[in-house]
Amino acid sequence: MKNARNNELADRRMASADAKTALLSAYRSAKTAAEPTSLARQGERIAVAAAREERRLERERVKLAESERLVTEAAEQLEAVAAKARAETEAREKNRIAHVIEDEAARKAERDRRYANRKARQA
Repeated sequence: MKNARNNELADRRMASADAKTALLSAYRSAKTAAEPTSLARQGERIAVAAAREERRLERERVKLAESERLVTEAAEQLEAVAAKARAETEAREKNRIAHVIEDEAARKAERDRRYANRKARQA
């Protein structure tokens, strides 16, 4: 015999309400008992999240510094290439001028030689 007594509806409702009250009070007492540890866990989670955010910001700063360094290096290399090109252009120009001067001097020397030969034949 499971239920020896003859429970009325009111008795069953009262027992159910008492059980719910007992469960609620047990939950509240467990919650207040666990509050310091939950606050500590929450503080730890906040600290971990702050540390994670700081590491992320540091990684971003490192990436930004690296990209700025690469841009600076690229600009320096570009400037070096441009300076080398200017130097080569100037050297070619000086070389061309030197050749023009040499050719002009050779042409004048040949003209003077022909003039001297003509004068020598006439004399």
